[in-house]
Amino acid sequence: MANYPGNVTQLAQPAPDSAAAPIIRKIGLSDLHRVLQLGWEDFKAIPSHAIMLCLIYPVLGLVLARTVLGYSVLPLLFPLAAGFALLGPFAALGLYELSRRRERGEPASAFDAIDVFRSPSFGAMLGLGTLLLALFVTWVATAQAIYVAAFGYETAAGMPDFAGRVLTTPQGWWLIVVGCGTGFLFALVALCVSVVSFPLMLDRHAGVGDAMVTSLRAVARNPVPMAAWGLIVAVLLVAGSLPLFLGLAVVIPLLGHATWHLYRQVIAPELNPQPLPPRPHRERRPAADFPANLFPWRRKTDA
Repeated sequence: MANYPGNVTQLAQPAPDSAAAPIIRKIGLSDLHRVLQLGWEDFKAIPSHAIMLCLIYPVLGLVLARTVLGYSVLPLLFPLAAGFALLGPFAALGLYELSRRRERGEPASAFDAIDVFRSPSFGAMLGLGTLLLALFVTWVATAQAIYVAAFGYETAAGMPDFAGRVLTTPQGWWLIVVGCGTGFLFALVALCVSVVSFPLMLDRHAGVGDAMVTSLRAVARNPVPMAAWGLIVAVLLVAGSLPLFLGLAVVIPLLGHATWHLYRQVIAPELNPQPLPPRPHRERRPAADFPANLFPWRRKTDA
């Protein structure tokens, strides 16, 4: 379990500068190895591969079903797989929560990941997640337009025909170069605005704007390590996608946990963290009171 200075929030009065912008630390390439190691330790302590399979394979099943019915989706298989890099930071919200709980020495199981929905900043996370979803949809539409520009609207007869078009024709090589270049730009935008945004919102309950600005500052201060991190993410996602996407059940949790530790390495801990007020206690009522427990004001009136 990783311990970072200042992780535990102390019950103290906030200092006047508690709302100051997060301090960005300089990191090196060796720190990336460290965060991957810590991410792997979190995954071994809280294995969540079964849950990842439950989330990945319904979507994958729809894609494969569409492929069986007609091969028009074949040109989008690679863009859809690459889209994991765009949506991954939002999809890993629960993994950040698990790493945070384990870091603090709190009980953590795969089902504790749903506690992220109770975070005061979940609305902000949802807003940034919607932005990443819009980026993903734009990327898929752009990839489709690039394919149409190269080969028109004629669909491939099958996987061998599709592979032959892409790998053995000038239009196919143009598609590879332009498609990969465009995909790189989309991935770069997603990396810059989200590399530490979601962990920051979960940890310090920052707003969307502050989180995105902090993420951009982190990339600007550490361009080489962040570029290397983006390359690591891309390589691992490709490797996880090759064996029928089975590897993503391990790769996505690993990257999710590692992203939390990357955030801890890049963002200096708060000097005067301000604790959140405790959530109000919710009274448990027996099921026999249903549906009367839907109208609590009537219970008070009757009393």
